[in-house]
Amino acid sequence: MNSKHENRIILKLSGEAIAKEHGMGINFTTLDEIAIEIKNAYDLGYEIAIVIGGGNFWRGRSSQDMDRSTADYMGMLATVINSLALQSTIENIGIPTRVMSAIEMNKVAEPYIRRKAVRHLEKKRVVIFSAGTGNPFFSTDTTAALRAAEIDASKILFAKNIDAVYDKDPKVFKDAKKFDKLTYKEVIDKELQVIDLTAATLLNDNDIPIHIFGLDEPHNIIRILNGEKIGTEIRRNF
Repeated sequence: MNSKHENRIILKLSGEAIAKEHGMGINFTTLDEIAIEIKNAYDLGYEIAIVIGGGNFWRGRSSQDMDRSTADYMGMLATVINSLALQSTIENIGIPTRVMSAIEMNKVAEPYIRRKAVRHLEKKRVVIFSAGTGNPFFSTDTTAALRAAEIDASKILFAKNIDAVYDKDPKVFKDAKKFDKLTYKEVIDKELQVIDLTAATLLNDNDIPIHIFGLDEPHNIIRILNGEKIGTEIRRNF
């Protein structure tokens, strides 16, 4: 029996995507555009959960002189900053929103509890999952995969700073090949580093499809939900 809720989705935003051309920090024009698209999806009847990265403030992998756990905890805090900014922006256009944190910080966010998160979604609140999984060594891509499995989401939309999956970096190689569709096995076998191996394995095991696309055009969120063929779709099987 398929327990997935077809109208329940997760939107995974990269930190770099909301920084846009600035590279670091938050581009509030971009954040406003994303909030409007979230409202458009909300108005179509979707239950929306969001996972946002923190790479626009901190990338732990670049801190070679710091132990990995400390660097990853700093990255988790960066996701909380982004989550609070996004919450404020969404609520400014009239959509009730809750930030839930995998690390307890009761002054700024609710603790993550699966049943409570599902209840928020059922009550038509947008839920933003922050602080990753609460554990070092796991990416926010893995967080999105884990939360999708926990809340029975039907799909994940991965908004990145690249418009699709390629066999090599299209910014460096002009002959880079774009993939319209892939299976998780192909992603793993071809070592396509668009999502990490842990996330790909978890998504494959739970048969959760994802769509990877660029956020250079915020309307892409609605375009995908309306069935347009943009970006790259990844599934267990086609």
